[in-house]
Amino acid sequence: MLRDKSLIPLSHQHQHALALCVRLDRALQAGEVDLAAWQAELGQMFEQEIEVHFAAEERELFPVAERFPDLHGLVKELSAEHETLRGLFSRAAGRTLDQASLRTLAQTLSHHIRKEERRLFEGMQRLMSAEELSAVGAALEKELAKANEACILPTPATRLRPRQG
Repeated sequence: MLRDKSLIPLSHQHQHALALCVRLDRALQAGEVDLAAWQAELGQMFEQEIEVHFAAEERELFPVAERFPDLHGLVKELSAEHETLRGLFSRAAGRTLDQASLRTLAQTLSHHIRKEERRLFEGMQRLMSAEELSAVGAALEKELAKANEACILPTPATRLRPRQG
């Protein structure tokens, strides 16, 4: 199903976060993990984009979706996952994550995003009228305007380098 235009801004942010997860996963697989650099980047991304994204979903998206019995339980799951992810990002900001925790953060965030895209967004598009989705989109636009629109670029320490030899 094509994504409704009212949900596209969230999907674009999901793409940014998934790209981060892929880069982190590749670095972990290659054994090239600078913990301090990754934690700094994760903290920055949370502060500049993800924190606002979570708040927008919790204030505008989840309450609307929760009105539908088919989505009620899913919204509860997603809200709980936000709390888990906030804890992991907080640990990154405090520079207390180890490699296993970095892997957990990347896997949890990736799974969460896919659940929102495949189950929540698809369900909302199936259950809501165009007018309802448009109203949600307008409210989300206001909330997401608080996010820094700049794309966070990888640093030399977090960019995966080709193997030598």
